[in-house]
Amino acid sequence: MRRYLVLENGKVFEGEAMGADKSCIAEIVFTTSMTGYLETMTDRSYKGQAVVQTFPLIGNYGIMTPDMESEGSHISGYIVRQECDAPSNFRCEGTVEKFLEDQGIPGIKGIDTRSLTSILREHGTMNGAIVSSPDEISLDKIKEYKIVNPVDEVTVSEITTIEPEGDARFTVALYDYGVKENIIRSLLARGCRVIRLPSKTPASKVKELAPDGIFLSNGPGDPEDNVAEIEALKELTASGIPMMGICLGHQLLALAHGFKTVKLKYGHRGANHPVKDSRTGRIYISSQNHGYAVVPESIDESVATPLFTNCNDKTNEGILYKDCNAFSVQFHPEACGGPQDTGFLFDDFIKMMSK
Repeated sequence: MRRYLVLENGKVFEGEAMGADKSCIAEIVFTTSMTGYLETMTDRSYKGQAVVQTFPLIGNYGIMTPDMESEGSHISGYIVRQECDAPSNFRCEGTVEKFLEDQGIPGIKGIDTRSLTSILREHGTMNGAIVSSPDEISLDKIKEYKIVNPVDEVTVSEITTIEPEGDARFTVALYDYGVKENIIRSLLARGCRVIRLPSKTPASKVKELAPDGIFLSNGPGDPEDNVAEIEALKELTASGIPMMGICLGHQLLALAHGFKTVKLKYGHRGANHPVKDSRTGRIYISSQNHGYAVVPESIDESVATPLFTNCNDKTNEGILYKDCNAFSVQFHPEACGGPQDTGFLFDDFIKMMSK
């Protein structure tokens, strides 16, 4: 069956249908990761987006549900050059095609993903539709699409507690803005009891729990839309409780301090982004997935200092706060899939709680 990707600028790509038999409109983004496609498809940060895999062959090791970053997929659509229909791996439970069908997600394969990525890099992230016919939808409707309040759709619905295998050394209150499971796994592996909180949990409730630390997770959408979440962080930064943030959590903590965020032209999504530690000058390779960033010039260095910088475009990748017991990073030190260079940041968080 033929299927088409129609971009808001009128460009049409013809390919072959894969996944669910349905259409979708989404923000079209690309990731340069060569592996970790399952983690990408199950990352809540992609809510409302259709993902383009720049690596040409996807699905060669199949689907392994223990590696998923959430209970299911949160992407709106999936776009690949070639899908492997005969994966080879002793842990394989099925194909990408079957996974997309089961998750109700439409996809398209057999298109020139290199050309598509070039368009997104040149013109910036844009909306698009995956449809069975180019005449099925108007360009005006594609242009009108906007991701609205995605954090509300991916956060946990009630407070839940997750215990480590051994005795809990620390209790961490984790704000779930769309958390990746490997963040939780990383905390559990370090002896932390994790109390998972809905994104709009008030600061008063967090203080009542009296945690040893507060963790701010990754998540989807425009950080400025999360007004209630930002207000809670304004109050919690004055509590003195150690705090660490990743990705959206990094941006929300910055906004709580009065700094500014901006939408990037096409974002950073992949497992090979170099970041420089401002304290040591050392460069680490990081895994990233974000479309917004903290404006470096907006950081008030009387209350905070840049911690990491992206070596490619000089965007901010981390902040160390002077006015509160907190730090945050834009990239993913839990690194699944991706490099594990910056996993030590979780250990830094543990040291903060130890003190």
